[in-house]
Amino acid sequence: MSGHSKWSTIKRKKGAADAKRGQLFTKLAKEIQLAARSGGDPDANFKLRLVLDKAKAANMPKDNVERAIARGTGDDKANALEQVVYEAYAPHGVALLVETLTDNRNRTVAEVRRIFNRMGGSLGESGSVSWIFDQKGYIAVEVGDSDPDEIAMAAIDAGADDVTSGDEIVEVYTLLESFKPVQEALSAAGLNITSAELAMVPKTMIDLGPSETVQAMRVVDALEEIEDVNNVYSNLNISDEVMEQYEGEAA
Repeated sequence: MSGHSKWSTIKRKKGAADAKRGQLFTKLAKEIQLAARSGGDPDANFKLRLVLDKAKAANMPKDNVERAIARGTGDDKANALEQVVYEAYAPHGVALLVETLTDNRNRTVAEVRRIFNRMGGSLGESGSVSWIFDQKGYIAVEVGDSDPDEIAMAAIDAGADDVTSGDEIVEVYTLLESFKPVQEALSAAGLNITSAELAMVPKTMIDLGPSETVQAMRVVDALEEIEDVNNVYSNLNISDEVMEQYEGEAA
């Protein structure tokens, strides 16, 4: 499971870059629009509240947020978005779930397929990859001056399903019904939550050599550059050494 937070760390660094900020806001606006279809009140719409928390963390302008909510609730005319999930393989058999929000399926699948044609990998049949993943709550807690073991114990006491401790981040995984109470308990404890989302978590991981791992990571990175792609989940295990190498290339 450790690959999830490492990949999220890279994405946060990239999202902070000015050149990427416009694309980040566009993707967040789509998420907000889709979530708002179930209601524009975040107190009554848990998924909307999660996305609004992400938008706030990214310093998304208030006007952008309000426009996206208006589109989602039908107060503003816009092309209808739909969520399409592609099951695929990166090079060396790495399983991928590619989550997209799109108003044009043909455009989106053409862009996704173009990445695989250029960089290796392929789209799979329905059901070929999804069985490898479970949807869970994912909460990343910054260690800071706290004791990672104490953070982990607080998460377990609050009902976490699994916890992975690191020097900088403690990863907390929950069942869907436990996500909200665990998040609230950790917040009430004064801990710094850097990410809280529903994620597709792999049941098993795949280990590759350093060069093969980087090759697969580059495919995921390229897929996430597509405007219609919201998330890419993989079962790739990423070692600390490979992560340092890749962060150096991305800097």
